[in-house]
Amino acid sequence: MPAITLEDLSPLPQIATPPVTGLQRSVRSVTTAPKGFEGEGFPVRRAFAGVDLAALDPFVHLDQMGEVDYAPGEPKGTPWHPHRGFETVTYMIDGIMQHSDSTGGGGVIRDGGTQWMTAGKGILHIETPPEDLVAAGGWFHGLQLWVNLPRAKKWIDPQYQDLDGDRVALVRSADGGALLRVIAGSLGGHNGPGSTHTPMTMVHATLAPGARVTVPWPAEFNALLYVLGGRGAVGSDRRPVETGQLTVFGPGDFFTVEASQQQDSRTASLELVLLGGEPIREPVAWYGPFVMSTKAEIQQAFDDYQAGRLGTVPATHTAPRPSMRERPARSRSN
Repeated sequence: MPAITLEDLSPLPQIATPPVTGLQRSVRSVTTAPKGFEGEGFPVRRAFAGVDLAALDPFVHLDQMGEVDYAPGEPKGTPWHPHRGFETVTYMIDGIMQHSDSTGGGGVIRDGGTQWMTAGKGILHIETPPEDLVAAGGWFHGLQLWVNLPRAKKWIDPQYQDLDGDRVALVRSADGGALLRVIAGSLGGHNGPGSTHTPMTMVHATLAPGARVTVPWPAEFNALLYVLGGRGAVGSDRRPVETGQLTVFGPGDFFTVEASQQQDSRTASLELVLLGGEPIREPVAWYGPFVMSTKAEIQQAFDDYQAGRLGTVPATHTAPRPSMRERPARSRSN
């Protein structure tokens, strides 16, 4: 995985050691992500499938995109589609993706970079591999996270943050065997570049075989750990985890994770994404590309989309027209 990495971690700052009086978070659940296809047919793992939205709050959805080595002509993206009421965070670990939107914005996300799109009151956008990548093929691997917006911010104007990979904060574990890339939020006082509407932390961690790290985590945040690749163990009881599995931790001040001594030939290290945020604790109505607070707001979003009030596809764009082929509905009321 070529996301920002270093051969020598010794010059990096060391992650803070949690206080001895702190409470270690226990493992509440470990679930395995089912596989599926998104957009025009690229493979994904649905990382949050089967997990109660209340345990995920403020997050609602996470796809691991790939990991796949495309042959020439095979790379795929998504057609134009709408969003309202939340933020999409696209993190490219390996490969390149370009995005465009109905406001005229756009950019390219490449190895280790992140594109943070606040849909707010509504937007149309598209994500596609560049033409040269389609022609040549190559590795494609990334994540897309959906972060809910509180009711008071669901109607803000759309916004973008393009975060190049070299802007992430790099931190190492005490034993020097783990590299932690802080994309957003704070990890032991080290701040990532992403600006968030809801307090949260997002980290991509790489653990060498046999490495162990104790991760300080804000007590007011939930704590999630998703295995991108490799094998390891989490928590004080060393619960086994492997590629495609999500751990939900209970309350506390820190959690532990370690990499197995033996990794498979495809993944030399244990690769993880660590997520946590301050729960919004508001009703959630989610259908397809809209995450709102009530069913009436979902219906309004569909009506506004059909009426063209979420934007229009630029006339010069030749990509497929808008699509409503999206994820199934989920809802929760607190």
